[in-house]
This record gives sequence, C-alpha cells and structure tokens, in this order.
Amino acid sequence: MSSLRSVYLGLPRPVWTLFAGTMVNRLGYVVTPFLVFYLGSRGVSTRDIPWVLGALGVGNLLGPALGGLLADGIGRRTTMLVGLLGTAAAQGALYLAPGPVTMSGAALLLSTSGATVSPAAYALMADSVEADRRQAAYGLFGWGINLGTAVAGVLGGFLAAHGYWLLFAVDAGTALGYAAVVLALLPRDRQSAARPGGATSDADGVGYGVVLRDRLLLSLLGLFGVSLFVYSLTESVLPLAIRDAGLSPAVYGAMAAVNAVVVVVLQPMATARLARFPQLPVQVGASVLIVSGVALTGAARSPLAFALTVLLWSVGEAAASGIAAATVANLAPAHARGRYQGAFGWVWGVARCTSLTLGVVVYTDLGPGVLWTATLGAGLAAAFGTLVLRTRMYALTEVADAPPEAARMVATVPLPEAEDEGDKAVTC
Repeated sequence: MSSLRSVYLGLPRPVWTLFAGTMVNRLGYVVTPFLVFYLGSRGVSTRDIPWVLGALGVGNLLGPALGGLLADGIGRRTTMLVGLLGTAAAQGALYLAPGPVTMSGAALLLSTSGATVSPAAYALMADSVEADRRQAAYGLFGWGINLGTAVAGVLGGFLAAHGYWLLFAVDAGTALGYAAVVLALLPRDRQSAARPGGATSDADGVGYGVVLRDRLLLSLLGLFGVSLFVYSLTESVLPLAIRDAGLSPAVYGAMAAVNAVVVVVLQPMATARLARFPQLPVQVGASVLIVSGVALTGAARSPLAFALTVLLWSVGEAAASGIAAATVANLAPAHARGRYQGAFGWVWGVARCTSLTLGVVVYTDLGPGVLWTATLGAGLAAAFGTLVLRTRMYALTEVADAPPEAARMVATVPLPEAEDEGDKAVTC
C-alpha cells in the first residue's frame, strides 16, 4: 500500500480529472461491441455490414491524426470538447440513420470523434506531470479505460436485452458527462495552445513534419507498431482460434473476462511496484510475456489452456501499462505533444486494422502455424530492438553541445550514477 500511495498520491488534479472522466465515458462504451447485432436488427444485409464496420476502422485512423493537430492548434481542452460532443452527436446519427450509406457516414463520424479525444488528453497529462511521473499518470489513465470497459461489457449485454436504443442513449450520455467534467474541472487552454509553456518553433509549423523529422521517435513507433499488432491479434484472431478448437463463443467471453480481471486487479500494483526499476527493461520483459502468451495460443486446445495463455499476456499488459505513452511524451517538444501522441494513436489504429486484415488472412490462408510462428519471431525482435535504441539515447548524453532535440531526449534517460535514485527514466 505504501508503494501505491507514493506512486499515485501527489499526481495533479488534471490527471485525476481525466482518469475519472475517462472511466465514466468508457462505462458507456456499449454500442461498438454490439453494433453487428444492432445492424442485423435493422435489416442491414451481411454484404453491407462490412462497410459500416470499415467506416469505424477508417475513423480510428483519422481521429488520432486530427486530434493531435487540434490539440496543438486550438488547445487540449477545446479539442476534447469537440471530440466528445461529436461523439454524442454521432451516436444519435447512427441510431437514426435510415440505411447502410448513412450508417457508414455516422460510424465514420463516431470513431473519428472518439479517437480525437485521446491525443489531447495524453498531451494535457504531459503538460501537467513531470517526466519521471508520467508513466504512473498514463498507467492510471489506462487503468480507468480498462475498468470502465470491463463494466461496459456486462452493462451492454443488459441494455441490449432491453432495447438497442438504450445502448446509444447511455453512450451519448456518458460522452456528454465527460464533456461536462472537462468543461468544469480542466484548466482553460493557454493563449498559445500550439506552444504551451512559451516554446516556439516556427520551422515545425502546424503539421506532422516535426514528427517525421524525429528519427528516434519513428524508430520507436515502428517497434511499437509490431508489438501492438501482436497484442491486437487477441481481439481479431483469438476468437478464430477458439472456434477452430471446437469451443463455443462463450469461451471467448470467458477469456475476455480473464483479461479484464487480471488487468484491473494487477495494473495499479504492477505500476507501483515496477516504478522503481528502469522502464526500458520493464517494457522489454512485459513485451516478452505478451508475445509468448499470444504465440502460445497456437498450442491451446482446451478452455484451461486458452486461459493460461490469456493470463500470460494479460500480466504483460498490466506490467507495460503507460510506458509507451510516457516515452512518446518525453520525446516530444512541448509545443508538439499533441501531434506526437496523435502519431502514437495512429500507430495503434494501424496495428488494429492490420491485425483484422493481414492477421486474419495469414491465419486462414497460410495456416495458424505460420501466423503464430511469425508472431513469436517478429514480437521478440521488436521487444529486444528497443534495447538498441536505448544505446542511442545514452549516446546523446555523451555530446556536450547536444542540440535542443537531444537535450529533451536526455531528460528521459538516467545517467549511470543516478541508479541509486531508482533509475526511473521512462523509456520504451
């Protein structure tokens, strides 16, 4: 308990506000998981359903990029309000849409608006928290997402049984509730939203050029993308593996419950316990657990075997929580934090989209053995590839006349003599 208090107590008010608002909002995350059932109840044909679901996927790519631009351009708080109000409006539009074409447009608006919020929230946390405490802040934020989503799964089933309109009403209501929390409790955007803290960089402009010029970040995002693709297979291919083992859909529901319980219970304690260690080795170790658990899915045949694989990658998920987002935040110049987080969110969207397409195609056309073997090799390579980047980060500390970009990266890496301070640098 003392470690929990030392890690989480003292986090500033905006972090706790974002935690509470996000958890409330995720309690209403009930439309998307049941969307296929709703579309069927509206008479949408099997041929047209993929267009609506595809629109959701496209929005998950557009939203983070747009959110990052807006967060640095018009401000964090304003961007969150735009996204949350847009989400509420899109819920109503999707429920009232008369056909597949209008449903697809509403679905695109829904996922784009929803995905716009996170880059602004992550950037605001980076503005509010010192570098050595960002991993705890992002871990707390992620825990709120997981907790709310776990409850939403149960709530959604209950609401759907009493009328699909309740799903849309609750989802829109929680988005509006989060917007009210943001409006009432978060600080107003600074006068120069694009450059909080007075930082200026005319050469960076307002687009993603500042991100594309950061080669270290791009390398990290590439490695993160592989790891996130591996993790996303738990959402896209795990159901197929369970089906092909001759097990019922209820088994997949049970696996989702195992993951939710493990992460919700372990994540706060894991973050508190592991905060004293260098974060790069923690990230690598957690990634190995995730990759191993996902790859071992190929050997599972019984509910117990599947549960053991889920337990393994869920422990890794809990241990790694917040580290990647904190790494991105620590690499970002103050005026571009929104775009850096937008790029990270975009990588998340690409990973999910790729797992639903390439992952499923490899599994069905080339065979499960090919997918799980490739997953193990690529995942381990990505995990240990981050150790090479750590060497590059340390090398920057050797340069006496390092440029400003190097100086901000040095802040994320402990000097060797700082090990007795806990070596709490946030790295990938």
